Amino acid sequence: MRTQDFDFNLPDKLIAQHPTNQRSASRLLHLNGKTEQLNDRLFVDLPDLLSAGDLLVFNDTRVIKARLFGEKSTGGGVEILVERVLDPHHVLAHIRASRAPKINSKLNLANAFDAEIIGREDDLFQVKFLSKTPVLDLLEQYGALPLPPYITHTAEAEDEERYQTVYAKHAGAVAAPTAGLHFDEAMLNKIKTKNVNIAYVTLHVGAGTFQPVRVDNIQDHKMHSEIYHISAETVAMIEATKMKGGNIIAVGTTSLRALESAALHDAFKHGQGETNIFITPGFNFKIVDKLITNFHLPKSTLLMLVSAFAGFEPIKNAYAHAIQQQYRFFSYGDAMLLGRAD
Repeated sequence: MRTQDFDFNLPDKLIAQHPTNQRSASRLLHLNGKTEQLNDRLFVDLPDLLSAGDLLVFNDTRVIKARLFGEKSTGGGVEILVERVLDPHHVLAHIRASRAPKINSKLNLANAFDAEIIGREDDLFQVKFLSKTPVLDLLEQYGALPLPPYITHTAEAEDEERYQTVYAKHAGAVAAPTAGLHFDEAMLNKIKTKNVNIAYVTLHVGAGTFQPVRVDNIQDHKMHSEIYHISAETVAMIEATKMKGGNIIAVGTTSLRALESAALHDAFKHGQGETNIFITPGFNFKIVDKLITNFHLPKSTLLMLVSAFAGFEPIKNAYAHAIQQQYRFFSYGDAMLLGRAD
């Protein structure tokens, strides 16, 4: 398929710049995977669309303050966006500067500590933070929340709370698993009272999630890799749910990518892995039955993923409907509940 197949025109006014007043106050477009029927709902209706014995799988990654500003030793300005924390003193990062820094060159960041460029991996730089303080602590103190490029304001106090799920636990993401932003404690409790179970995976979302596909043939696109972890408990809950005929419902494309990555080869296993899985139409889903997700960017890998899951034409029709009905798009926007296409 061609990248152009996944393009659509979106009015700027439909790009949500701020979250709703309450997390669960967004709208929900329900696409039935079997009938391809569309229903306009509210997100607070979600529990009514779940059945006892279903399993919701959340991504409990925590967004870090991954953006740092500073200057090169030559005096030029530099912006760093941490893509992955490798250990307490090393990161992989995107770097923006008038000229790309050279290997072994020094940076001063936030006017507070120094760093050194020690290598490159494709378009990412290997950076060593020259401080005894661990990377995550430095980022928390001096970094800025990396809001998506289509959000036009700089991060505010509201964003530090709302661009983070209420169940975020393991620090390491550059972007939020945005389907989870709709859930508050009241919603989670209501789901539990319906005897719907909850499990967690961890996938540290990278900045590549916002990158458009720039090649004509989608199979020529190369994904950035991301780290994920699935516990033995989560695997056991998934297997038990399937044995009893319940649905596995991924909350977000990142949860889905972690689950389907763990099932790519032989048996579905727990543990940590690294994935650059690129899910496009024709993919054979082995774990996930339903998906809760937001509306995604034109020509994006995530739009290709949901088209693979719910069907190319049904998703195309759903997005046209959402635009006509003035749904809010992207990270702070409204949600969809998708059934897997037969």
